[in-house]
Amino acid sequence: MAAMTITAHWRLRPASVADVGAVAEVRAVALRADLERLGRYDAHHVRQRLRDAFDPAHTWVIEVDGALAGSAALRPAADAHWLEHFYLAPYAQGAGIGSAVLRELLERCDRARVPVRLNVLRGSPARALYERHGFRAVSEDPVDVFMLREPATGERTAPVPVQRTDGAVGAVASVCLQ
Repeated sequence: MAAMTITAHWRLRPASVADVGAVAEVRAVALRADLERLGRYDAHHVRQRLRDAFDPAHTWVIEVDGALAGSAALRPAADAHWLEHFYLAPYAQGAGIGSAVLRELLERCDRARVPVRLNVLRGSPARALYERHGFRAVSEDPVDVFMLREPATGERTAPVPVQRTDGAVGAVASVCLQ
């Protein structure tokens, strides 16, 4: 069988307050199977939790072929940036888009020499994605695995906000898988 080439055109753009509803819907769909497996799915709560925590100042929207397909946030904290609200609609998963977005955000943190923390639901396939990108588990609770990735270059410095507006983020990119 010949190798299949999948091309998806994606871009990151700064989030706005107007995106909160669409991002909450992507979150509900993307997390449903894992939350149901953990006995924690509640249709209202899964959306409301995103609405309550949504901060467009630190959030990007992932667009695939011009349509909102996900989000990612890097929230500065005292000792690291927290990768939060990283969701990709199921139709856009498996084409390398999540890896490409994650790589772009991690490269920014590497240049700033800032560690990145996150939590992922226990048993989620997303954990393998994070491990491939250098995250390691540092603790767990009954629901979440807490992970850390040290900067790939140099020594740690105090976290600084990762800028969203330069030419690297927001540019259209293509992902081709063979």
